[in-house]
Amino acid sequence: MSYEEQIKRIQQKLQQVAKKQDTVQKENAMLKDEVSKFKNDNQDLRQQLEVLELQVNILKTSAGQLEGEEKKEFERKINFFVKELDRCIAILSQ
Repeated sequence: MSYEEQIKRIQQKLQQVAKKQDTVQKENAMLKDEVSKFKNDNQDLRQQLEVLELQVNILKTSAGQLEGEEKKEFERKINFFVKELDRCIAILSQ
């Protein structure tokens, strides 16, 4: 096999590797976008779950069914939300 043939084979293999690299880079970018979307969706679902848990606790409290640790946890969450609202109001007032 001549040097020219070997050089052509090497060039062909380099082109194949470059094409595969391009394909892998595109797939990687697509997967990163997908991961980002899943993280955002996960965060949204966590927030929805927190709101629903709060609603359940409000309903239990209004029905007089919240006792013990559930009641303490509910009060902690309410206090947290009140502090966050106060902080937001203070920031908006500046």
